[in-house]
Amino acid sequence: MALNKGQLKGRIITEMEAHGATSTGDYSWVNRLAEAIANAVVDEIQANAKATVSGGSSAGSWPVE
Repeated sequence: MALNKGQLKGRIITEMEAHGATSTGDYSWVNRLAEAIANAVVDEIQANAKATVSGGSSAGSWPVE
């Protein structure tokens, strides 16, 4: 499963709304905050995460994309 910033942003918005935040209106930061969090999380995972395969022809440590 590929990491998707847009899908993660949507999930964050849904969770924030479930906790009472409002994603509409002139003063709402929900969409911008969700986008910033999603971008940071996906970028961090893609930059630093490794998947370790312990056996077979694909054995080794592989980057997460």
